[in-house]
Amino acid sequence: MTKRAKRTFTPEFKKQMVALYESGKPRKAIIEEYDLTPSALDKWISQSRTTGSFKAKDNLTSEQKELQKLRKRNTQLEMENDILKQAALIFGRKFQVIQQNKHKYPIAAMCRILGVSRSTCYYQARPKNSETALEKAVIEEFDKSRKNYGTRKLKVALALLGFTVSRRKLATIMRKFHLVSNYTKATFKKGKNSVNEAPIRNELNRQFKQEQVLQAIVTDLTYVRVGNKWHYVCFILDLFNREIIGHSAGAHKTAALVKEAIYQIPFSLANVQLFHTDRGSEFDNQEVDEILAAFDIQRSLSDKGCPYDNAVAESTYKSFKKEFVYPNHFQTLEQLKVQLFDYVNWWNHIRFHGTLNYQSPVSFRIAKSIRNDTENQLISKI
Repeated sequence: MTKRAKRTFTPEFKKQMVALYESGKPRKAIIEEYDLTPSALDKWISQSRTTGSFKAKDNLTSEQKELQKLRKRNTQLEMENDILKQAALIFGRKFQVIQQNKHKYPIAAMCRILGVSRSTCYYQARPKNSETALEKAVIEEFDKSRKNYGTRKLKVALALLGFTVSRRKLATIMRKFHLVSNYTKATFKKGKNSVNEAPIRNELNRQFKQEQVLQAIVTDLTYVRVGNKWHYVCFILDLFNREIIGHSAGAHKTAALVKEAIYQIPFSLANVQLFHTDRGSEFDNQEVDEILAAFDIQRSLSDKGCPYDNAVAESTYKSFKKEFVYPNHFQTLEQLKVQLFDYVNWWNHIRFHGTLNYQSPVSFRIAKSIRNDTENQLISKI
């Protein structure tokens, strides 16, 4: 069994999690989507409300530390004494003792005390899925998708849970419980055909399928209503896996908003080869040009009046509006930023993408990296 690597969280990340919770996002959803433990989230919320610091030493006195240590040791001794007594009474049927106490004590600890293999206790024959279980799973996965998945993506999500079900059956269940996706039928909109007269060419030339990370990134802006005013959101996407690698939100449609999104990119900008945008002034300006020149990134602009040249960004914003903008209402810019951070995490780590064979962008990137490492190792041995 592969041991899970210990994760570390920055104070900024912890503040984001607390802000999500205080904005009304369910505790269970935060824990599942960000792969957190309930105790960690509860601790951050408590620390934020008391000392305002996330450092353990700022939240515990020396007496509390000593008391915590004594309580832990006392609990462990009580558990060991209780388990051993039960095992003696049942005359050696250790598995029965563990099953009867699994909601009271950790299974791993009981296995250690009784000298039982954990794999024996964790194994259970998988029962046949009932109609009720299937319907419950459909409703839960639909809610987890934020009411965005249709039958195609729900089928993939349920397969990961062990359910084998047809799209027709899923459609029947969705109609039964009135589960309606945010999506509607795609419509065709004819674009304009004009000659590109600017000196900067369309270097991307609609080559939206890229084989390397950061080989080509694209960006655009869209508008979101905040209160009674329009605000703007900027996404930067990696064409390799459709991952949103940078984002920003603000009250003005300016180059500063684009720069903020660029500075959020967690990878070295020196690895970016091509930067493609439309011909808006917020992209084609000196401030952005200076950043691109500093990291030797090639510029690419769409042909004038042709949105298809930046189709991936346009498609992303269409999904963004259906999945995030239309179902929600924002009263402040801070509220928008908190929920936008949450949406981007969902898009990158959880949401299925048909273009990626129904994987999330991060899962696709990691799987590709593993394959490349394996191939390189095989080549080196030849």
